[in-house]
Amino acid sequence: MEGYVHGLEWTTKELFTYPNEFIYWSIQIVMYPLMTGLVAGAFVLSSLYHVFGQKDLKDMAKFSLVFSFALLIAAPMPLLLHLQHPLRGTEVFFTPHFTSAISAFGIVFFTYSMIVASEIWFVYRKFFVEQALELKDKEGILNKIKGCIYRILTLGAYDISEEALKKDEKAIKILAGVGIPVACFLHGYAGFIFGSVKANALWMTPLMPVIFIMSAIVSGIALCMLTYILIMEWKKFRIKTSKKPWELTVEDVKGAELELIRKTSKYLVGFMIAAITLELLDLVFRGYTAVKSWDILRSVIYGKDFVNIFILQYGLGNLLPFVLLLLPKASIRRMVIALVLVLFGVFMMRWNVVIGGQAFSLTFSGYMHYHIPIIPHNIETFKEGLMGALVVGVMPFVLFWAFNKIVPSLKYK
Repeated sequence: MEGYVHGLEWTTKELFTYPNEFIYWSIQIVMYPLMTGLVAGAFVLSSLYHVFGQKDLKDMAKFSLVFSFALLIAAPMPLLLHLQHPLRGTEVFFTPHFTSAISAFGIVFFTYSMIVASEIWFVYRKFFVEQALELKDKEGILNKIKGCIYRILTLGAYDISEEALKKDEKAIKILAGVGIPVACFLHGYAGFIFGSVKANALWMTPLMPVIFIMSAIVSGIALCMLTYILIMEWKKFRIKTSKKPWELTVEDVKGAELELIRKTSKYLVGFMIAAITLELLDLVFRGYTAVKSWDILRSVIYGKDFVNIFILQYGLGNLLPFVLLLLPKASIRRMVIALVLVLFGVFMMRWNVVIGGQAFSLTFSGYMHYHIPIIPHNIETFKEGLMGALVVGVMPFVLFWAFNKIVPSLKYK
């Protein structure tokens, strides 16, 4: 578009700024580290069972592994929507190299995708074989199609003897162990991109990748728990309203749901403590060192973005859910509120880093404000506005629903 300036429609300026300064990185660049963080967090949750033998997380581990794969496919979407020429996005995947952090994403993304896909295959290989054999002689087009899909998914490996399944478990453990550092690198490099920008005083800190990784694990665990609760609540609703008899009663589902959520919340609290500690340490370190840019940073952190940082992020997003999770006699309703607030807190952390980092001018004498487009009037305000963010947010749930038709992560034992 001739004469179009990216960022002009949602940026307002205050005091002294350069004419070519705008909020270039908008809501999609907030969503990008949020989505990659959810991928890493969901995978780490599944690995707590597969690698570290936390048997109380067995059911959640299978669910979070499949959910992680759905999140993984949706993770690059914010970058594609943000690009002025989306077709150029494929260059990252087809010409990856380590000369820049964003280029390394191609290698890491494909490596991680293969690890997760392989682990899912080993976890559900027995199920694929059983389904392929069961549907082999069944009549009906739908059964024929499903049987064909399951036969393809077996990859010709029909041996489900005890010895073969033990080898599968060993492979799962190795893949999960290798996958943890790869998952952390997948998200940590997003923090590395911000932390290595020398021109931006708010972003330039060696703690940025570690902070991103810790908050990623928190967000992934919280989203898996919240999604699990919603699915189980829907299952209870179907049992109540169904005329057909179910194998489980509402009380059985409720008991299993609450017990698993209580156990998982302990791990969530542990990672929350680590994430909050690192963020506060970074804030204290900035104030103590008080480099040349500290004056403008202080005006942003304690002035312009005080509500976003201390009220919304630390207050509503960290302190309040932390208290709710620690209170005795946990209930599903209270857990849901706490988990929603945790996810909100991680979102606000990403928002404050991405948008807050662009809030001050390089003149150190002016400010810029981002007004997210709510109702789009062209393709740019759709992609870089609320609607574009909602498309990215909904996509993993649609993909997970589709995957769960083939790989029933909450049914198969």
